[in-house]
Amino acid sequence: MYTRHVVDIIGAPFDLCGMRLGSRLGPAAIRLAGLSDALLGLGLAAQDLGDVAVDLNPTSGPGMRSFQPLLECIRLLRAKVSGSIAAGRLPVVLGGEHTLAVAGVSAALEAYGENLAVLWIDAHADVNTPGSSSTGNIHGMPIAALWGTPSEAENEVDAQWQELLDLLGPTRLQATKTAWFGLRDVDVSERRRMHGLPVTMHDVDRYGVDACVGMITRWLSDFRGTHLWVSFDVDALDPILAPGTGTAVRGGLTYREAHLLAELLHEALRVAQVQLAGVDLVETNPLVDRNNETAQVAVEWIASLFGKTILGNDLLAHEATARVGTV
Repeated sequence: MYTRHVVDIIGAPFDLCGMRLGSRLGPAAIRLAGLSDALLGLGLAAQDLGDVAVDLNPTSGPGMRSFQPLLECIRLLRAKVSGSIAAGRLPVVLGGEHTLAVAGVSAALEAYGENLAVLWIDAHADVNTPGSSSTGNIHGMPIAALWGTPSEAENEVDAQWQELLDLLGPTRLQATKTAWFGLRDVDVSERRRMHGLPVTMHDVDRYGVDACVGMITRWLSDFRGTHLWVSFDVDALDPILAPGTGTAVRGGLTYREAHLLAELLHEALRVAQVQLAGVDLVETNPLVDRNNETAQVAVEWIASLFGKTILGNDLLAHEATARVGTV
């Protein structure tokens, strides 16, 4: 799936621009759930680079709330991810709110340019702009920012939006190189912007995970790029399974659907000859969780994405499949 065997774990405990506070505790919760041990158990060298420094003093005034603390966190996180990629390692970013994904993706765009695609696993499309958002929460806008979409707003908000776009660098994510998985809460204003590959929960219900990942595999093959960034928001999971998120929407992926998705993505990357550029694991909120259950599920999910199988490795899994096929 990828040639690099050193994973850099980077925490970004920022949550001032979301719907509710608490995801700042997500990186610690995911670490305590055993992320490093899970990666080490797969034969990967995992090093924890700690958390980027964040200012958690909320600000108000003209424009978007707590915008400057967010901008500084993105700047620091982007630099850290850039350093990881430049050193030939694979960054895994622990959030924090999903807005922070613009840092890692923009760093990967700087490194890989038009050879990068993004898979956004989320209940939400996140392609609002300041002018189209009904809430003004910037955590619903990261894809639009990565595309360089105009703000459709005025005055201070427009200036802030341009400041964010400038920070992300000149290389934009192409809309056609964006795919979503698990969508079930998409604003009307967002639907007209979605020019990539949207896989909704209706698609999952109707066709199954296998067929839906087949869509992703064909999209990756047609893309003819070299790298994929996977951005995983735990609200893609059903809140019965993963209640620890501030953006819960009923009707999400079940435990087995989520793991099959991760396992098949691992295979899809190999089939399409695309390397994993980096991963986000965001929106875990221990304040509304049960016994750190959501963080545990997130760790188990990322282990499947990195190749964990029921029989321990891919070779055994393929041999088992072959045996079933001969029965």
